[in-house]
Amino acid sequence: MKTALVIFLLYLLVLTNADGASRPLVDVRNHAPSITLDIRYATENNFTGKRVAGYQAEKCLLHEPAAQALAAAEAELRGRGFGLIIYDCYRPQRAVTEFMAWAKAPDDPQIKARYYPDLAKSTLVPDYIAEKSGHSKGATVDLGLLDCPETHCNPVDMGTPFDFFGIQANTEWAGVSPDQKQARQQLLDVMASHGFANYPLEWWHFTWKAGPLPDVAYDFPVE
Repeated sequence: MKTALVIFLLYLLVLTNADGASRPLVDVRNHAPSITLDIRYATENNFTGKRVAGYQAEKCLLHEPAAQALAAAEAELRGRGFGLIIYDCYRPQRAVTEFMAWAKAPDDPQIKARYYPDLAKSTLVPDYIAEKSGHSKGATVDLGLLDCPETHCNPVDMGTPFDFFGIQANTEWAGVSPDQKQARQQLLDVMASHGFANYPLEWWHFTWKAGPLPDVAYDFPVE
């Protein structure tokens, strides 16, 4: 009985930060150790041009059922000679707040040319940048497809880069090539088969909806 109590208290300690806030998310690599991570907001390679608040490590954190489902999607694709590359998972609310501040700041011409060449920055809210993000609830993931014919994987051309703001990134955009359309459909199909619903404006954006999860936006750092 005493041993069980100690284990339970240690479990609570792991899930709680110094401020007493619950951290009920798991590292996806607990279920898919070899999944490819390219967590953009933990680097300068993103639309803000700098490392984003709250991203202290390049990790993909999700609620347990969503993490298991993502690992299953990865395993299915690996069996076909493909894989997943993960760009973002859980996103602290402080990062969302930073995105909103970025959206109100003046344009950087180089950033605009790369990420939103056809749109005014003011129009990015709320379709692409929102004050409240589903990512903060721990069930949404941004990802792409990899071609893994043998031991080495290469990113599949999906028609636009990750985080491109514009109609070209819409999942059903008619302007993609046949190969790009096939790649988007393959990603859409495998994710749907594991309970993930796509956000139609972004081919990379999926939310696990196969079961109930806490409707809570978290703000602890990714570390």
